[in-house]
Amino acid sequence: MKISFKKNDLVNAINIASKAVASKTTMPILECILIEADEDGVSFTANDMELGINTRIKASDCNIIEGGKTAVEARLFFDIIRKISSDDSSEIVLSKKDSIIEISCDNSLFKIQERDADQFPVLDLISDEKYISISQFTLRELIKDTIFSISSNDSNKMMTGELFEVKGDNLKVVSLDGHRISIRNTSLRDSYESVSVIIPGKTLNEIQKIIPGDADKDVTICFSQNSVLFRFDDTVMISRLIDGEFFRIDNMIRPDFDTRVVINKKELLDSIERSTILVRESDKRPLIFNIEDSSLELRMSTVIGSMDDRLLMRKEGKDLMIGFNPRFLMDALRAIDDEEVSLYMTNAKSPLIIRDEKDSYVYLILPVNFNAYSY
Repeated sequence: MKISFKKNDLVNAINIASKAVASKTTMPILECILIEADEDGVSFTANDMELGINTRIKASDCNIIEGGKTAVEARLFFDIIRKISSDDSSEIVLSKKDSIIEISCDNSLFKIQERDADQFPVLDLISDEKYISISQFTLRELIKDTIFSISSNDSNKMMTGELFEVKGDNLKVVSLDGHRISIRNTSLRDSYESVSVIIPGKTLNEIQKIIPGDADKDVTICFSQNSVLFRFDDTVMISRLIDGEFFRIDNMIRPDFDTRVVINKKELLDSIERSTILVRESDKRPLIFNIEDSSLELRMSTVIGSMDDRLLMRKEGKDLMIGFNPRFLMDALRAIDDEEVSLYMTNAKSPLIIRDEKDSYVYLILPVNFNAYSY
């Protein structure tokens, strides 16, 4: 096997594939990247048995002098490729002699031991009988605007993933962590067969990192009973699904309310961000909303100091004093592009709901208990 690449093309391909390299495993082959060269190009594959990625450099973008396949330890290989030359346009030559991989560039030459490529687990690709097509930009935005409210605690597996639910020409994406819910709805260009799956947060995080986000290019998402496949550009990513039935979130989001506030989003976000100046990481003080007449008063009190802000708003319904985790509010507001946002509340013990009229986004945040006499 002998191939020459432009350094930046090779770095990009390894960077994509390495997202699926196992970090802790009893199988050393899972710490490797499988490299295969044929007349169509060179493919790079990683597989940690939960997530698998295959990406390709086309034959027109490299010089395949001799085809073949090998497996190399991913971290070592990536470090060599990144540091072998400071010029991204340099040519790197990869060749195999017996069981030794030679990597050369300019006046530098590395030799490393290859791994047994025949031991590498094959990616189980799924058919495209059940699929949807969505723009790269839209998919990346859907993930970005919901991924912050998945749980990092594995005690409830359902909360570590996101619901992808297809009904006709609508895709709904839902995440929750026990304290908040994030929902995004988007219209698809075509109508598709109904699908409801739970995709691991790890998979979606990696997709968000590597997908180019081109509004004019699509991602094809294929579904099977146990797996989901994403195909875009020259890359395929396949992941196991989380088994089980997702939470019945419709029962958690009440349509009625006693207090509605319409307020400028940027002004509200800026005020919340100011309040966090007084909060240290170990200090879990709530941000208090005091809703009266035509103003929203935001209060924060910690051992460091206190803040009191007043913002103009439009109010329907009752006055209300209610407390929240300020970080949860900021996460939701940063995901919204609207100039104004509508906040719906019932009482100090019931969730806040932020939504638009079309329900293209819905964010639910549970309130925090506090002593009203302290504020």
